[in-house]
Amino acid sequence: MKVKVLSRSVEESTRQRSNDIHKLQRNLDPSLHPFEKAREYTRALNAVKVERMFAKPFVGALSGHVDGVYAMAKHPKKLDWLVSGGGDGDLRLWSLSEQKTLWSTVGHKAMITGVSSFLEGDRFLSCSNDRTVKIWDPSTDIDGASSTIPVATFTGKNAFSGISHHRSDNIFATSGSAIDIWDHDRAEPVQTLNWGVDTINTVKFNQTETNIIASTGSDRTIILYDLRTSQPVTKLILAMRTNAIAWNPMEAFNFVAANEDHNVYAFDMRKMDKAQNILKDHVSAVMSVDYSPTGEEIVTGSYDRTIRLFNARLGHSRDIYHTNRMQRVFSVLYTMDNKYVISGSDDGNVRLWKARASEKMGVRDYRERAHLEYSEKLKEKFASVPEIRRINRHRNVPKAIKTATKKKSIMINARKVKEENVRKHTKSENLKERIPERKKPIVGVKK
Repeated sequence: MKVKVLSRSVEESTRQRSNDIHKLQRNLDPSLHPFEKAREYTRALNAVKVERMFAKPFVGALSGHVDGVYAMAKHPKKLDWLVSGGGDGDLRLWSLSEQKTLWSTVGHKAMITGVSSFLEGDRFLSCSNDRTVKIWDPSTDIDGASSTIPVATFTGKNAFSGISHHRSDNIFATSGSAIDIWDHDRAEPVQTLNWGVDTINTVKFNQTETNIIASTGSDRTIILYDLRTSQPVTKLILAMRTNAIAWNPMEAFNFVAANEDHNVYAFDMRKMDKAQNILKDHVSAVMSVDYSPTGEEIVTGSYDRTIRLFNARLGHSRDIYHTNRMQRVFSVLYTMDNKYVISGSDDGNVRLWKARASEKMGVRDYRERAHLEYSEKLKEKFASVPEIRRINRHRNVPKAIKTATKKKSIMINARKVKEENVRKHTKSENLKERIPERKKPIVGVKK
């Protein structure tokens, strides 16, 4: 008679140390696990519920500004440093980890409209409506204290509305009545660029193709300039005004434009006749926009008092951040480690948020990381199941935002119905070609 027995060596089934995890024997044959999918669905449902339960994105508020915060800049090499400029001319250097002011001064006599950090040590620039640009160095010591005297001051003919520094060279660009290119060692602009615009609102250097500059004008234009030829490359005219621009750090030709019509438009500078993507969901003008360092995510700040986070490839926001006391958001930034979002608003506070609302801060061991990665994969696998999709999309939003969203949806649907009715009752020879959604905001392109 033959008897089959299970035989296992003692070394395989016993622990070497008392702190080790017990070894479990598992047979991964699918035929032995008929309820595997049901178990995975339950785990995915629990994972998405736990994620929403622990979604607490707010980290802290950095208070110190008396007026609103209208300009911010991050240090390209130090994760911890942030520079902010207020409406009363107050400049502050913050430590994000300690959530306190490291250095501050009243740097201008009017509202600070732009700040920009650059690679030469710890220096940064600020521009204001008082027609001055100043270079500051908080690390300079005078009698054991940080200096509050500017290293250099440049005076312009008109008020400045924005500033951007070149990635490696000692030049920077300012916007106002025209785009002026300045050298650190010259008192006057070395170049002046303009293409028939009364006022230029913002200017941004491309950090990859460093000779390209993008600007937005008060006449609803976005103009690209090339410093090598000192000539404009393209002029794009939109239906409404653009408030801010951000270049994709990974894809040199792509940028996004925050518009007054509540949307953010993504463009490819090689093909400007249509938007590559339209990011919707805001119910008021979008005042600021920034890319994550990976180029995969976008953060926007709006006049409707909310911050929204988008996947750069999708059209609707994946998350919305708001607080009771936060007012109109005029500047937003992604930190260089891709983990946090910073916002500056009208109420004088700089706020620090987690980029992933339910992400645990601090160190995680291997088992916890493996469990979280497994949960993420399960949520992706069952993302289209109605119950999981409903829980994953649910957000508590202020009543004003909810009401405005509903009203906006009714208006958009009514406009679509009207367009369809007009097409139905128009003779075929008089019918106009349908305009794609991504071409509707574009009035014209000049080269």
